[in-house]
Amino acid sequence: MFTFSLTKTGTGTAGRLCRIATSHGPVSTPVFMPVGTQATVKTLSPADLEDIGAEIILANTYHLFLRPGHGLIREFGGLHRFMGWDRPVLTDSGGFQVFSLAELRKVTDEGVTFQSPLDGGAKHVITPELAVEIQEALGADIIMAFDECIPYPATKDYARESMDRTHRWAARCRQAKKDTGQALFGIVQGGMYTDLRERSAGTLVDIGFDGYAIGGLSVGETKPLMYEMIEATVPHLPADRPRYLMGVGTPEDLMEGVDRGIDMFDCVMPTRNARNGTFFTSFGKLVIRNSRYERDRDPIDPACRCYTCRTFSRAYLRHLFNAGEVLALRLGTIHNLSFYVGLMRDIRLSIAEDRFPEFKRAFLAKREATET
Repeated sequence: MFTFSLTKTGTGTAGRLCRIATSHGPVSTPVFMPVGTQATVKTLSPADLEDIGAEIILANTYHLFLRPGHGLIREFGGLHRFMGWDRPVLTDSGGFQVFSLAELRKVTDEGVTFQSPLDGGAKHVITPELAVEIQEALGADIIMAFDECIPYPATKDYARESMDRTHRWAARCRQAKKDTGQALFGIVQGGMYTDLRERSAGTLVDIGFDGYAIGGLSVGETKPLMYEMIEATVPHLPADRPRYLMGVGTPEDLMEGVDRGIDMFDCVMPTRNARNGTFFTSFGKLVIRNSRYERDRDPIDPACRCYTCRTFSRAYLRHLFNAGEVLALRLGTIHNLSFYVGLMRDIRLSIAEDRFPEFKRAFLAKREATET
């Protein structure tokens, strides 16, 4: 049901081309996964996502557990049928969302007890075993082990204690998983400490997973520190398994992650920015509400061939955002996700043609020189 194959490692980079096979179709990596937290990528339909070229999307265990409930989704035959999406789905474990609850949660070795943010009263407990059970009911092609994400900064003792708990939870997830054909990924933690990251990667490899994610990054640390943690982790992960950098990031982050051997990415940045009127382009960010675009007949990005750029001017999009029209959100999201998916396509081609280092340098230089 799930297989992974490494087809090429680039020249002058740790970037690589891989292929993931699932029961809902293949995924070519490096890949960016649009975030569909509540079984929907905000403002878009599954048909929109297919037109954009998305091969896999992410949904959130925590949110779907609270509403509408994994039991109901199981009754409908799983997430794919429930949301009308027939390509692969990855579900995260909910660990990051529980981390973000702060005052509403309590973490113990058994699991996490938290108050529902929907009504502020109902108490829930998610254990590693329940996290796996929920994701099996959702029917995702790739599911994640339950982990504890810690804030930045954190002391080394706190990071070590949390990491050890994550390892114990990972082993329990591995034991709880049924023979469903779903792939289970472990999540490397360890805060911003290279030795803990190395140890975490080694421990998870010893437990044995279908793939390995790097969690706990993009939580407030500097970019150089984030890249340092990636560099400390990737060499300790097996080459014959996918590597997933969770919750990252900007187009520059994708470039740097691929260069360091990352295969899979997700982030809310392109969709959230789109809804705020900020667009990613080949020349940098464009804020459509700026008065300079009031009479601008150009598309968002003349180099882009998405539906939005083929059809509408900057002036029209600015009008939609300023008028508060819902169409603005949809058209902006189509563009930003098209940019991200297209960027990954171009990255894969550059690796295939042994010119990724040159592609990366040109991409970053252009954005630094012309960002609007």
